[in-house]
Amino acid sequence: MTLALTPLISLIAGILILVVPRLLNYIVAIYLIVIGLVGIFGSGNFNLSF
Repeated sequence: MTLALTPLISLIAGILILVVPRLLNYIVAIYLIVIGLVGIFGSGNFNLSF
């Protein structure tokens, strides 16, 4: 079973934004930083295998 990390992070972020809308700016900023770092270092296939 392979669990993709991006949909899981998106789901958690969406729930947090619904519960605490003030977190939107921080979640978007962290997401963009992470995506930028992944793009720079070229390892875009983060998969957790169970």
